[in-house]
Amino acid sequence: MKAFVVAKYGKDGLRAAEVPDPIAGPRDVLVRVSAAGINPLDKMVRNGEFKLLLKYKTPFVLGHDLAGIVMRVGAEVRDYKVGDEVYARPRDLRIGAFAEYIAVDDADIAPKPQSLTMEESAAIPLVALAAWQALVDLAQVKPGQKVLVHAGAGGLGSTVIQLAKHLGATVATTANGNDSEKLHGLGADEVIDYTKADFAELLSGYDVVLDTLGGNTLAKSLTVLKPGGLAISGVGPPDAAFAVQVGRPLLKPVMALLSRKVRAQARKLGVRYAFFFMRSDGAQLKTLAALYDAGTLRPVLDRTFPFDETLDAMAYVEQGRAKGKVVVTMPPAGS
Repeated sequence: MKAFVVAKYGKDGLRAAEVPDPIAGPRDVLVRVSAAGINPLDKMVRNGEFKLLLKYKTPFVLGHDLAGIVMRVGAEVRDYKVGDEVYARPRDLRIGAFAEYIAVDDADIAPKPQSLTMEESAAIPLVALAAWQALVDLAQVKPGQKVLVHAGAGGLGSTVIQLAKHLGATVATTANGNDSEKLHGLGADEVIDYTKADFAELLSGYDVVLDTLGGNTLAKSLTVLKPGGLAISGVGPPDAAFAVQVGRPLLKPVMALLSRKVRAQARKLGVRYAFFFMRSDGAQLKTLAALYDAGTLRPVLDRTFPFDETLDAMAYVEQGRAKGKVVVTMPPAGS
């Protein structure tokens, strides 16, 4: 089958290739991919940023988001049948959405939202799960709390804005001022134009900050939290809990050392810091599908690319040009 594989770690390590069709195990669902989402995580994995923790053996197929049609089910699978339309964020070490077919553990998939197209459905598993797990599982956001999300115009930021508003929070976001109207339409109460203002000089007393930028933005985010507030970062230094999450507990001291500086800054300010790396969860995808079908959440797509142009789609996202999610679409079966 056709696929895009990481032949070696690095910016030029992704290439088109012919690879064997995946084999579905007894608890797997074989899916013909209709569309696959592009995520910053794809770049990070391609570049080897997690290679000490996620032991992928090159060459491996890249891609963390997909929607498609069930072609075969394993002997132990009871909830899916051939022809079902599904969507998924496959678990780590079993990714591979940039391909014609993928075998996914049935615990990681869910029926796709009925109201969405395949392209729209492929855009949401990773960002929707990340938003849910950060706001609901980790931060436990309550009505009346204040949430700041950076880069609100991006795929994750636009989803976090919507979910935080659904949870009853007051929501602020940083973005280019040109996106202000769109972000207010998604539920943002305050949009700070990062090209003209410093959010740290305008905001205070926030319960939660979701950081997707890292560096100085993360350091300043700590200062807008109220005492006991929580800064969550998916790009900042990993902490000891991350080593446990990915099954490498022996690396806890290393992760603690990497995040020592930011955790010390947080303690000095009387706030908390947590590194966040989302996990696959088909049950949560079912819950989220209901929110999309109800209109509570809606996907924010920037554009689509044909599958053969996956490298161009990756470059487009890396250049920071996307205002929402970017998706690659597969040609029809048999073409």
